[in-house]
Amino acid sequence: MLNGRLERVVADVAERPSSLTPQGPAAESLASLWWVMFWLAMAVFVAVMVLLALSIVRRRDLPLEADRFTGETLAGGSNWLMLGGGVILPTAVTLLLMVLMVTTGADLRALGNPSQPLVVEVTGYKFWWDVRYPDAGVRTGNEIQIPAGRPVEFHVTSADVIHSFWVPQLGGKIDMTPGEVNTLRLQADEPGVYRGLCTEYCGIQHAHMHFIVVATPPDEFDAWLAERVDPPEEPTEALAQEGRELFERAQCVYCHTVDGVSPDVDLGPDLTHFASRRTIGAGMLPNEPDNLAEWILDPQAIKPGNRMPPTPLTDEEVQALIAYLETLE
Repeated sequence: MLNGRLERVVADVAERPSSLTPQGPAAESLASLWWVMFWLAMAVFVAVMVLLALSIVRRRDLPLEADRFTGETLAGGSNWLMLGGGVILPTAVTLLLMVLMVTTGADLRALGNPSQPLVVEVTGYKFWWDVRYPDAGVRTGNEIQIPAGRPVEFHVTSADVIHSFWVPQLGGKIDMTPGEVNTLRLQADEPGVYRGLCTEYCGIQHAHMHFIVVATPPDEFDAWLAERVDPPEEPTEALAQEGRELFERAQCVYCHTVDGVSPDVDLGPDLTHFASRRTIGAGMLPNEPDNLAEWILDPQAIKPGNRMPPTPLTDEEVQALIAYLETLE
């Protein structure tokens, strides 16, 4: 068990996304600003180190000038050095950065067509993500599908504490504040899977509050959205039918929504099309039968502090429940 957990930690570190590998116009603008700031900082650092070295090796018999304010003697040219290095240079660098930041902010605000946006509503919970497509009436969890090459307007908020929504390869981050709705526009230039995370400390599992953004060609996205409008088909196999009955009998319906089976609740992620998702536990594990069994029986052993309690089921009941969940495509 320990080796398995260690492998997950190593994989988690290896898969961390970088904002310096931008895959969208918003991320590209931010990465460009970062590189300008980096090279300016390097130039200032080198200049300071050169001046420090010169001051160390400087001859002490240089002509001195009297300071007109204090009467103390200073090495010739020191006043100009202090004026240039202490006033003119910092002011010029600060003004340049201010202009670049204002320009970058304007570019981010101009992204997309506000008159016809694809709106995705995301609500942060401890420690998972509720995702809704209000125009289509579709709901999912911990996984966001978007069309590649099209701007998407995210309306984000929180149901409990302050969270922060960030997809490093697609753009900047934005706070999710209870009682308020903030807006962020992002775009993925190419199809791909992009990892997102919470960047505002929100509790014991803050570091494991992940989600993924799946960008697909527009026609594939439209097909995906159309398929999610209708509830999943009724299970036909006996084991899956038994699992559906268990889903209701084991009180799963009080925390998780499945269209046509349980009401719209938000104590846990919507499971209507659970089988099509790539991960479980907000990015903790791949969505595979063995991992799902481990999560159902004792989620606290995998993600301590999450709101799902252990579920005391027999091996046969777990297999039936998994068979039902795998029909929710």
